[in-house]
Amino acid sequence: MTTHTTLHLLSQSDIAIQIERLVQTIQRTDIAAFKITKSASGRERVQRTRLTRYFDHIQKMVALFDEGHPYDFSEHLQVFWDACQDIGLERSPVGLTCLSDDETRYLSTEEMLNVLTDRIRHLTSKKWFKRKGSDRRFQALDQQERISECVDQVLDSYRSVVVIRLDLHYSLLSQYRLRVEDVFMDLDKLSREIERNPIFDHLIWHICSVEQGEDRGYHLHTAFFFDGTKVCSDVYKARQIGRLWENIARGQGYYFSCNADKERYGDDLGIGVICQSDVGIRSKVHKAMHYLVKDEDTQHLKVRPVGARCLRKGLLPKPARKSLLLAK
Repeated sequence: MTTHTTLHLLSQSDIAIQIERLVQTIQRTDIAAFKITKSASGRERVQRTRLTRYFDHIQKMVALFDEGHPYDFSEHLQVFWDACQDIGLERSPVGLTCLSDDETRYLSTEEMLNVLTDRIRHLTSKKWFKRKGSDRRFQALDQQERISECVDQVLDSYRSVVVIRLDLHYSLLSQYRLRVEDVFMDLDKLSREIERNPIFDHLIWHICSVEQGEDRGYHLHTAFFFDGTKVCSDVYKARQIGRLWENIARGQGYYFSCNADKERYGDDLGIGVICQSDVGIRSKVHKAMHYLVKDEDTQHLKVRPVGARCLRKGLLPKPARKSLLLAK
């Protein structure tokens, strides 16, 4: 993962992914966190299981929910936190503590994690939890359909369009201190620049999507549609926006320009200069834009500020809006 491999530290994104992986593993297995047995003499023996290693960062996992920030959590993180509260797990100066059912003693760490595992496994069987994945897949398909409609309206309204795809990242060294609210603040800054910066003169429409991955932590996928009669070089325009992102991210960001690497798309190329008369290329543009709302559990945000929108789209220009309304 991002910072763990370079700094031996875990970022907020890393911790969230650790929790999700823990819950998913508990779902798929029926084993305990530790195997606890007693010998004939009454001596207790504790053995690690295949599940044990997923609890290596348990204190940091719990701390993620105890920071006082108003977050919305994915179903996996919510189940983890609900389970912690259900069993009475608490943070203390000596570490994590949890009372036995009869409240006569504190459980050992191994006993506590076994109880937590059982509770997580129970909660993942609930209907609301199972429904979340299918709800997310339905939402992704709906967003893809809506984006395709918008793309078609833009291409119908302009003789040629320059389509730019950029992935906006943060450097590995900055990931450790990066919090999800910082990413949305930077997205807000980018949105303001889109409204006033001359770089975005002749911009028709845009999409920005906030995602989260194991390799690069929090990041943004973006697409920009410019009037092709006014903007000539897609590679140069992509470089301008990328450098703007580096400034927005306070020198701690970098970008990947899909337009500077168009050869890798081969016959599926759906970015660059798109002519209105080239009807056959539209499905390729759709595919390129669907990547921003793809249905992948590994990329969706596990934690986000309450009410924050992970997908942002610009308003369609008046000619495109009018044709979209007529089509409906």
